[in-house]
Amino acid sequence: MAAFDAMFFVFAIPAVVFAGVSKGGFGSGAAFASASILALVLEPGAALAIMLPLLMLIDAATLKPYWGRWNLRASLLLIGSGLPGVALGAWLYAAVDADVMRVLIGMVSVGFVLWQLRARLGLRLAAEAPLSTGAGALAGLAVGFTSFVSHAGGPPAAVYLLRLKLRKTEYQASTVLIFWAINIAKAVPYAGLGMFTRETLLLDLTLAPFALLGAWLGVKLHHSIPERRFFALTYVLLLATGAKLIWDGLV
Repeated sequence: MAAFDAMFFVFAIPAVVFAGVSKGGFGSGAAFASASILALVLEPGAALAIMLPLLMLIDAATLKPYWGRWNLRASLLLIGSGLPGVALGAWLYAAVDADVMRVLIGMVSVGFVLWQLRARLGLRLAAEAPLSTGAGALAGLAVGFTSFVSHAGGPPAAVYLLRLKLRKTEYQASTVLIFWAINIAKAVPYAGLGMFTRETLLLDLTLAPFALLGAWLGVKLHHSIPERRFFALTYVLLLATGAKLIWDGLV
């Protein structure tokens, strides 16, 4: 990978801004689209490694606007049960090759869209009964695992949080706290597996202003932009990138 290849930035800059907007204002559920997009032009491990410090930067930038507005009990449950999921993801990453990771990221991307369409077809999770603590722990395990392998912990977190019928801002603040902690936990095995390199960190420094711009926009747009419009774009991006990654991994 050429560190400053023009085509890389054509994909990377919009992807990073999009991640910031998602994490800053729309529950983090779509932020992982950025890793899927980058995996179209990079090895999956490099795409994940570039995005993690940027996601951590966005987490730090969005903690203050939502400080103390989260549901602490639910957040701690998902964080605590998410740590074994992170360990499981690290084990899988070390055991498989890049094509398997492409297929896995692609499947998570397409699965996210199918899950969201289920909700849009009238089977909204928020209308259902809250999950038990045990089911919440399983959701947390999925949060940690999917977050490690594709930065896609948002959907399983939403499965649990939406059923608590939280207010919009309480839900958003909870996701900010959860992924702030999970992303810090992921950084240790990412480093141990050699996923961070001098080149990925230089690219992070270059892309950091765009991550902060996206986070600022997300906080500003939290109360003014309908979620349906934002996620409609997400569905298109994830269906296209997910299908392409599955194809590349299999072929």
